[in-house]
Amino acid sequence: MGYLSKQSILNANDLQTEDVEVPAWGGTVRVRSLTGKQRDAFEASLVSGEGKKRKPDLVNVRAKLVGLCLVDEQGTRLFSESEILALGAKSASALDSVFTVCQRLNGLSPEEVENTEKKSGADLNGSSPSISASSLESSTLTTSSTDSPAPN
Repeated sequence: MGYLSKQSILNANDLQTEDVEVPAWGGTVRVRSLTGKQRDAFEASLVSGEGKKRKPDLVNVRAKLVGLCLVDEQGTRLFSESEILALGAKSASALDSVFTVCQRLNGLSPEEVENTEKKSGADLNGSSPSISASSLESSTLTTSSTDSPAPN
């Protein structure tokens, strides 16, 4: 079997979806995995400041991820960036049930991050902000060990 072409990769339908029943909201929502660009933006939103002044910013983290992952039947995002704050005002329990599915579909669950770290034998944080297994369990963010600001 040969290697994939650029067009094969770009044409692949590689985003997973899962329907989740949310009784508190009175129905079912569709959760879609993030694109690479969306995941990068999500991870960048979890850190504020630059260089040695970088610090975790987990304010509204559940709503941020859920807002990026919820889509309609056509795959269009339900919530815009400006609506994430309002989504964060919904039931913590309901948000958390959807957040857990978002984590799993995107390889962000504590178990998946830990397994990847073990398999790679390396620190996944590299030079960018990332969620570690312990940060998902304790709601603290692990940031890079390097102090260089991200390129513009």
